[in-house]
Amino acid sequence: MDDKHYLLSLIREGEHQQQDFKYRVADACKLAKTVSAFANTDGGRLLIGVRDDGHLAGVRSEEEIYMMHQAAYKYCKPEASIKFDTYHVEGRTIVIATVPPSDKKPICALDEDFLKADVPTSEGEHKRAYIRISDENIVASPVHLALWREQQKPQGVIMTYNDSVKQLLNALEGERTLNQIVRASRLPRPKVITLLARLIRFGIVRWEYQSQQFLFSQI
Repeated sequence: MDDKHYLLSLIREGEHQQQDFKYRVADACKLAKTVSAFANTDGGRLLIGVRDDGHLAGVRSEEEIYMMHQAAYKYCKPEASIKFDTYHVEGRTIVIATVPPSDKKPICALDEDFLKADVPTSEGEHKRAYIRISDENIVASPVHLALWREQQKPQGVIMTYNDSVKQLLNALEGERTLNQIVRASRLPRPKVITLLARLIRFGIVRWEYQSQQFLFSQI
């Protein structure tokens, strides 16, 4: 399959959980959010130089390619893996940036205020992890962060069915937000976050994103 047919086949898929179109790269910081979301979810590819409607516009300058590198290597902490492939179609240059899923989650995107600050500030105040849901980049919940920490522990995790777990499960009536679970369980918020992450890991609780919020429920 030649370059043109390959690109057109990708464009026909539209934007989805593992694909995004970028007409132009004007802000490496914003692009880093997409890189973070792909790395923290199932990976994905950015088609740079493609309009939202699928028309080929082309990469306009070397500056855009430079900003793509900046997004992964300067604006993401830790650095995200990314591979660039260049295609020339109809006199236009299209770049596909492929981001694999990371085994060092969370990959966080820094905001520009941190890098431009005249005085030292805490990096933690200026970075967020994102996940990819459908064609959107969503800020990861505290439960996602806890789950990733749990998954990277070299030793296994043992979970005991104690009073705290029982309280939490009793609070999971139907679908509830994190704040609702904290109030209903009367457990400290950090403990609820840790327990939810473990229950998700063991397949007892699931989460889904609805109406711009994460909802948790028993399986």
